[in-house]
This record gives sequence, structure tokens and C-alpha cells, in this order.
Amino acid sequence: MGIVSWLVLGLIAGVIAKVLLPGRDPGGIVGTTLIGIVGSFIGGWLSTKFLHEPIPKDFGEPRMWVASIAGALVLLIAYRLLFGNSRERR
Repeated sequence: MGIVSWLVLGLIAGVIAKVLLPGRDPGGIVGTTLIGIVGSFIGGWLSTKFLHEPIPKDFGEPRMWVASIAGALVLLIAYRLLFGNSRERR
């Protein structure tokens, strides 16, 4: 997969993670993209490290999508634990 594919996958994974965990987080589309991209890498690393599942090369591979979304969710939860949910502040 190329860089553009990782960016698209990260954006979509970040959006899905924010839909699954709604709340007001700063960053907008840039923050969503960064959470998704970093989450994709975290999900891929976790799947290779602990589940011994290699990263598939195909963009449509369901395992890759699940790992990316799970990584984005982990990153979003960690972000909220570290910096608090901004919904409670308003």
C-alpha cells in the first residue's frame, strides 16, 4: 500500500473511531486523520506483535480495517484518559 492509501485508511478509521466514541475532541479533521493514521500503525503493530497476524497488503482486507479501527479506538481512549473528555468541561 502506498502513502495515499494509508492516509485514506487512517482518515476513515479515525472517523469510525469518533463515531463509535462520540465526544467533543479538539483537532477537527486534522486530529481525526492523525488519530486514525497513528491508530492504524498501532493496530498493525499490535496485531503482528501479539496476534502474530502479518499486515495484509490488500486495501480491502477486513483484518487490516479491523486492526486500524481498533488501533484508532485505543488511541482515542488513551487520549481521553490523558487529557480528559472535553464534553465534561463545557
